Amino acid sequence: FTPLERVVDPVLIVDDGRIVSLTPRSHAPIPAGIPIVDFPGAVLAPGFVDIHIHGGAGHDVMQADDSGLDAVEAQLVRHGVTSYCPTTVTAPVDLTLSALDRLSRRIERASSRRELRAQPLGVHLEGPFISHAKRGVHPPAELRAPSVPLFERLLQAAHGQVTLITIAPELPGAAEMIAAAAQRNLCVSLGHSDAALEDAQKAVAAGARHATHTFNAMRALDHREPGILGVVLGDDRLTADIIADGIHVHPATVALFLKAKGPAGAVLITDAISATGCGDGRFRLGGFEVTVNGERCELDGRLAGSVLTLDRAVRNVMHFARWELQEAVRLATLNPARVAGVSDRKGSLSAGMDADIVVLTPRGEVVQTICRGVIP
Repeated sequence: FTPLERVVDPVLIVDDGRIVSLTPRSHAPIPAGIPIVDFPGAVLAPGFVDIHIHGGAGHDVMQADDSGLDAVEAQLVRHGVTSYCPTTVTAPVDLTLSALDRLSRRIERASSRRELRAQPLGVHLEGPFISHAKRGVHPPAELRAPSVPLFERLLQAAHGQVTLITIAPELPGAAEMIAAAAQRNLCVSLGHSDAALEDAQKAVAAGARHATHTFNAMRALDHREPGILGVVLGDDRLTADIIADGIHVHPATVALFLKAKGPAGAVLITDAISATGCGDGRFRLGGFEVTVNGERCELDGRLAGSVLTLDRAVRNVMHFARWELQEAVRLATLNPARVAGVSDRKGSLSAGMDADIVVLTPRGEVVQTICRGVIP
């Protein structure tokens, strides 16, 4: 699956970490003298792209050193993820600035190396420009009104390595900050918001083009006051992501979301925290601790991230909405790559693209992951 096309019996040629060609075996002979890796009965798809992840394997992306990212990136590869946006959570400004500096240096180093680990693309700033009313577990004392000067400080600390920023559009100053972010080609995502319909519409006009974990930490849809969800679900200019674990959003609602946004507008994320892959216990999320019991991550009775993996989210879409694997794969590959602004090199299988490939069973289980041509 390219993922837009289905190529039967494919030959995919890779050189120096990039895809050279992809053709049916019947259309071109396999060149002589090059190594061949065969996956009979399997499906080749682009490597998954997770644009909202806080950690995994016992480590948080904001911890005081970036050594834990080795474990996070290795775990992501086991679940088919070849690229990701390390995602911050609201914290004191000085701690956020330090985390952004560390993460940006990691991103810069990773761009020049080919290794069997997921590649960080750019930071997703989730907070501090979010609503008190819909803050979820973000600490209220650290929330900030949208401010272009503070936004500039964050960008400077990140050395420009910010890809995505979540903003509550109803906050004073939001429109100006959305416009400033859009001018820098950042993806502005609406989320953690109690916005009315008109506020969300103004945000789209200012340059917002995505929505963060749809339904969660958002004003509920009402038939007389549709609010932010009326825009997120109804405006085709916005793509939108969702946590399809069956906990954050009921499976029937996931299916409705997919009908509303369609194969081109829906994106799968995990919102995974450090607990992912670690079982029950207490784990870090930014500057606070979250209790994990089974598949629920909670702080004071409120959901606080997830332990979802992106390959399971793909399979859940197949189960919840009866979608075919090819359709579900698009939501974890091409669509998030477009949101992150990297679809010129990530998210699809075609000549010139990075050789990020996940090998799947027909049921969507990960067999093997290839990162920029590096094979286990």
